[in-house]
Amino acid sequence: MDVTQFIVSQREKALLIGDYGFYRKQMSRRLRVVRRKLNYSTKARKYTTKAPITAEDIASNHEFVHLLLLTSERAWAHAMHMKATHSADSGAQGITGSTKRHITSRINKASVYARLLVELLKNQEITKASTETILETRAYYVSLRGAIDFEKQSWEGCLHQYSEARLIYTTLANSKGPKHEDLFRDLLNSTIDPSIRYAAYQLKIPRTTSIDTIVSRFVPQSDNEFVQEVLKENPEALDDPAAAQRKTPSGNAENVPKTIQWRSRVVNLEDAATAQALAAVSVAEAKLSSFLSSNPDAAPQAKASAYDEVLIPSQDAVDATRTAIDELSADGVAQSDRRMQALQITRTAVNYALVGWRIGRNRILCGKRDGAILETVTLRQPKKTRKDGKTKPAQEESAGRTLTRLRERVVLYDATLQSLDSIKELPGVAADQSFVKELETKRYYFAALRCLTIARSHALLQNTKNALALLSRALDLSSRISEIALSSQASPDKPPDLDVAPAQAKSLQELLQSLVFQHRALVELHNMASADNEIKSRTASPLIERLDIYPQGDVDLTNLVTYPPKVEPVPVKPLFLDVAFNYIEYPGRTRKVAEKAVNGTAEGTASKEEKKEGKKGWFGFGR
Repeated sequence: MDVTQFIVSQREKALLIGDYGFYRKQMSRRLRVVRRKLNYSTKARKYTTKAPITAEDIASNHEFVHLLLLTSERAWAHAMHMKATHSADSGAQGITGSTKRHITSRINKASVYARLLVELLKNQEITKASTETILETRAYYVSLRGAIDFEKQSWEGCLHQYSEARLIYTTLANSKGPKHEDLFRDLLNSTIDPSIRYAAYQLKIPRTTSIDTIVSRFVPQSDNEFVQEVLKENPEALDDPAAAQRKTPSGNAENVPKTIQWRSRVVNLEDAATAQALAAVSVAEAKLSSFLSSNPDAAPQAKASAYDEVLIPSQDAVDATRTAIDELSADGVAQSDRRMQALQITRTAVNYALVGWRIGRNRILCGKRDGAILETVTLRQPKKTRKDGKTKPAQEESAGRTLTRLRERVVLYDATLQSLDSIKELPGVAADQSFVKELETKRYYFAALRCLTIARSHALLQNTKNALALLSRALDLSSRISEIALSSQASPDKPPDLDVAPAQAKSLQELLQSLVFQHRALVELHNMASADNEIKSRTASPLIERLDIYPQGDVDLTNLVTYPPKVEPVPVKPLFLDVAFNYIEYPGRTRKVAEKAVNGTAEGTASKEEKKEGKKGWFGFGR
């Protein structure tokens, strides 16, 4: 079983939502569940002596391993909870007295259960435990013993215990593969390496001594079967790297640098981890140079991926330098101290190198000549043929895809400009006027490329005036580039980084000059065409008078009607008097006219009679 995976996962789950007190309670709950499952709990009395766990129990059920680990972790969590609680109250004096003894006793209890588990698993004939499981359990046990010596301030014993734990974890990380490598690396970086470094500081061991060298000196080799087992698997595990010799993946030996140069200053490397990271950077840089020279036609993505091998150790060098500065600051070392000054210069140098490799990667992704040339991309040749047997022509890249590529380049240029601005915040950069001028010159170069890329986007959208304005801005920026301020270290054989050669700046300026001339002519032609259209629209009649004619070009919406209107005769609707309508007999109209006449005569006589009968007296009353 994976002992380290079990322990780390339990800690992460609990500490993610709580503290060590919550972790202790969780371990107690898990213990009750496991004991109930194994029928190992005592029901009669609380302090009844439990039956000892044997190798046969572990062989029958692996939950007994969990039982011992959970018991050990509960005691360790109790100690860490007391330490965290009393650290804030004790102040600068530290934890002393009975509290410190109580913390030590809890860690000692945890180590007792861990040692019992190691002794039981060593009986491999019964438990069937693998060698890796035994080594993981042993590393867990000696790390607890190292914590005890750390609390007791027994620094030499602390180095002995933690060195053995680091040796085992490092060997397991290399043997188990990348799946478990991150697990062991995190455990080393969070607990073991800081403890080794602090104990070495208390023993007055120079800070330039690497952790690997300390481990090789203090790991107990005699009468230690576990260390012998590790050395059997990895004979080079205890090779002392203090001789400044490190094996590269290709098998060659390379010297770890002792000094670092920044501008005109050369300082000693005060931190061994930084020196080893810089040695790894030099090895990765050589690999990158050979890859780029042997694969000149490789895709930009493949070349950019090769830069990752340089960026990783460069970031390690930056992190190691920052850690060393923080440690000196925590120790109360003044900024004017020689060691602190050397580390600040180292910090500036390694950060500048890291930014340079990032910008070099961006330049590779931009394309040829840092993206100044827009390559035409042809889509994949169609596999199907036409009906007549001829192959279909390859389609060119659409305008939408070209705009997407240009947009990606603008993002890369923005990242480059931000990286250049971050350099000015490094220690000692603002006071160096010549270096600041060099940075400004490089910034003009990449800003001009950014304006050129945006101008091409406007040109694709037929916005020639906007494109001309952006190209003029890019030409102005490129004219500010001082060839004297540019670094002469840039060479075709060197992988692209922050250095810009004067020839590159000159070629960019010539390209921009030609593009400005071209787009100035296009704008002039557009203006002439617009002027001709305006003159034609002014001389032409209004649109309302030409509604029966389909317009051939664009409709001039400013010439719809004549305004203000002129006094002109307009046609009016003529009078229509059908005098003959009453005298012409149309088919079917004769009968209707006769019927209407008869009905009209009858109605007339009836109305006369009614009128005669109605005239009777005043107000309808007869006399």
